[in-house]
Amino acid sequence: MHIEVSRRPLDAAKLRGLVDTQGCGSIVSFVGVTRGMEEGFSVKSLEFDAWEGRLPDVLRSIANQSITEFGVKSVVISHRIGSVEPGEEIVCIHVGSAHREEGFSACSWLISELKKQAPLWKKEIREDGEYWKAGLG
Repeated sequence: MHIEVSRRPLDAAKLRGLVDTQGCGSIVSFVGVTRGMEEGFSVKSLEFDAWEGRLPDVLRSIANQSITEFGVKSVVISHRIGSVEPGEEIVCIHVGSAHREEGFSACSWLISELKKQAPLWKKEIREDGEYWKAGLG
């Protein structure tokens, strides 16, 4: 397992290389990127604020839970904080598993749980103003 929180741009390919593939027949990935348009307005950036002391623990907890519940071998999660521009990666999740079914299930569950549990808050900086998005994640 590898968990990180970064103020610098993510490198999904490099992070994928951290997946323990011993005995795996599948690597399933999710990479979230900043959209350039929202509600018809140009997005200049997203600002992610986080409870930095708690965020890695929450990510580690959901990664461990996915390993137990879905039987996957390896999980890598990295999330940006600070300013993220359109086209830049916000979050990378890579799951190594023996078979694709559990890999897809775990990866989908991980991004959903991250959005529910991670102490992250997002503000959109758009051409028409600044907007805090409701909820966590």
